[in-house]
Amino acid sequence: MIVIADWGSDSLSKQEFISAFTGFVKDPAAVRIDFVESSPSSIHAGFLAAQIVETEERDSQPEDTVIFINYDTRQQKEGAELIIGRLSSGIYIFGPNAEYNFSFIKPKIDELFNYQLENTGTQFRSRDLYSRIGAHLADEMEDEMDLEEAHTNIIPQLTEYFIGHIDNFGNIKTTIPYDYLKGKYELNEKIKIKINTTEKSPTFVNGLFQGTEGELVIYPGSSGPKENPYLEISVWQHFNDERQMNALTAFNHPRPGMKIELT
Repeated sequence: MIVIADWGSDSLSKQEFISAFTGFVKDPAAVRIDFVESSPSSIHAGFLAAQIVETEERDSQPEDTVIFINYDTRQQKEGAELIIGRLSSGIYIFGPNAEYNFSFIKPKIDELFNYQLENTGTQFRSRDLYSRIGAHLADEMEDEMDLEEAHTNIIPQLTEYFIGHIDNFGNIKTTIPYDYLKGKYELNEKIKIKINTTEKSPTFVNGLFQGTEGELVIYPGSSGPKENPYLEISVWQHFNDERQMNALTAFNHPRPGMKIELT
């Protein structure tokens, strides 16, 4: 059970979810729960989910994995509608269908369902409502749930490019696929990029260490599909460099979910 949530670093919230989940699941000892912290952005939550799916499908046990994506703008008073999906690899995903939570993994969804859930009467739906859904999926009880078949067109399509994630080294993982640059730019060419109000021109290279030390570069990174990874913006430097210059500082501390313009 992997929980992606904007409360993923809060010790009390995590323990409350674990306690509730443990109360519903048949054999708590048979299920491991991991938490991944998301910023308050559906693009960030969706990007994290897609990358976890990539890794689970490539290196782990997807048929034994349930992923809970918990981000909701609460634009609707009762919260966004709960959806449950099964990927072609066997992974189950569920959570509120808010903005772009499921947009990155939309192409991999084999079956999609709506699940009618009373969202009122609680200030912490993950603990009081969604923990039970996760437990039922972990216990393979989906056939006993009153699921209503849905079409993936209820999940919005991303048409622009954004910051998907910023790692602890200050590297910016974008949602721009590598093949976007093919035929448009040559290696070692400068590419003008604008994030928020800051514009920079990183050098297009094959990998982080193909640039020169201290140079802002853009290259196919470690996220996204292996055959067509997402571009990453970084500054190659030694870890003991006291200047601490990186892509995050170069673009004036942007946040995941911000739009990226190639100008």
